Amino acid sequence: MSIEPAKLDWAKNWLKTSKSLFIGGEWTSSQSGKTFSSINPTNREKLTELAQAGKIDVDLAVIAARKAFENSDWKNLTRRQRAETLNKIAQLIREHRAELATLETLDNGKTYKESFIDDLPESADVFDYYAAWIDKVYGDSVPVEKGFINFTQHEPIGVCALIVPWNFPLLLACWKIAPALAMGNTVIVKPSPFTSLTLVRLCEIIQEAKVLPKGVLNLVTGDLEAGEALSRHLGINKISFTGSTVVGKKVAEGASVSNLKRVSLELGGKSPNIIFDDVKDLDAVVARSFQAMFSHKAEKCSEPTRFIIHEAIYDAFVAKIVPKAQAVLCGDPFSPETDQGAQAHEAHFNKILNYIELGKKEGATLLAGGKVDPIAEENGGFFIRPTIFGDVKNSMRIAQEEIFGPVLCLIKFKNEAEAVQIANDTHYGLAAGVYTDDAKRAHRVATQLDAGMVFVNHYGCYDFASPFGGVKQSGWGKEMARNSLEEYTKLKSIWVRYS
Repeated sequence: MSIEPAKLDWAKNWLKTSKSLFIGGEWTSSQSGKTFSSINPTNREKLTELAQAGKIDVDLAVIAARKAFENSDWKNLTRRQRAETLNKIAQLIREHRAELATLETLDNGKTYKESFIDDLPESADVFDYYAAWIDKVYGDSVPVEKGFINFTQHEPIGVCALIVPWNFPLLLACWKIAPALAMGNTVIVKPSPFTSLTLVRLCEIIQEAKVLPKGVLNLVTGDLEAGEALSRHLGINKISFTGSTVVGKKVAEGASVSNLKRVSLELGGKSPNIIFDDVKDLDAVVARSFQAMFSHKAEKCSEPTRFIIHEAIYDAFVAKIVPKAQAVLCGDPFSPETDQGAQAHEAHFNKILNYIELGKKEGATLLAGGKVDPIAEENGGFFIRPTIFGDVKNSMRIAQEEIFGPVLCLIKFKNEAEAVQIANDTHYGLAAGVYTDDAKRAHRVATQLDAGMVFVNHYGCYDFASPFGGVKQSGWGKEMARNSLEEYTKLKSIWVRYS
């Protein structure tokens, strides 16, 4: 795939002005006048200033979203018109692909090729996918006693608050915005304070194209104050959060003590990847597993952070994967030669380094990395070498706690039962992988793994038509597929007496 050149000159000019909140179709400063800085993780330089929303700003956004939901032209659009609107948003994202990819890389630190090839196409395509669902959500005719007709219908849930993380800022926002709008809701989006730029630009693009009525899409930028105000607000009907389990619990608590708004949570993971000794192409297994783990700086909730390897092939596996880590080139994320960009922000950078030191103290064997990349000393960026620990015990904190960075744990197992036990011995349950050439074993193990998604012989399979989400402390509900539509509708049962 050819990659359009980054829009760095355009971005430089765009970043010169402070960025406001988008409420009721208008750009406005926060009521407090407070701002915060967006920092480039590659060199720690300030990119721009953004408005810091507070409780009053959230109140105004809820009022605008409620008005748009109840009184605007949005609810009166036909299904075809609503689908055409989502298709237009998809096309706008495609037309501004290089701009948005440039901002994502500047703000997040991932490579430009990752932003352009991985993030942006799906950010657009998800709007087309849910546009096609709009006229395909059916109710049921319910078999009840004679004299009555009973049927169900799905209705928009109302005002939806969408809180998105900093690892895939635009993509994961679009995962939420598209199904919410498809079902006729209005939304308030709050990006991470570390990565707000692509959502600011997306709102600009949508406003300039005049494809949505005022108040249907609102944007509040800020920190925990804005997030807490959204989770506790009585005027919000639904909140969807993607982020850490710790913060997700606070979101759920805020929703429960306010108005019991509907909550969906896509949270952390400590996903296992089981590799049996009967795999015929170990090189292919290593290559795919390495890519699934370390792409996007390993800042992915579903990445396989625990490789559970049969003892008979453990040494051979180590001999193949360590050189891959050593060969990774950290550097300028806009260079086509760069393999790995900077971690997203300073606090996270320090957290990862602390876990690396913890792994050494716990007695794991450092096989690769374990340090800051030399380029970080040159430009001050948050670059960490891909790190691999061997001889890890599953009880170690590095094997139990989500690091969300380029730190991989290698764990040996003797037999199938032990592999499954180790894999399931975690508070998380987002994803899991199994590599084996035994079809019966593949099915047997997959059914025993306590995870929301299981990948057999190819870790990391994703499609809009397949539900994404976990179990245990990895969250509630599902993203994608028709399952996401259920998160943004309410089911009504209607009874009619005819005799």
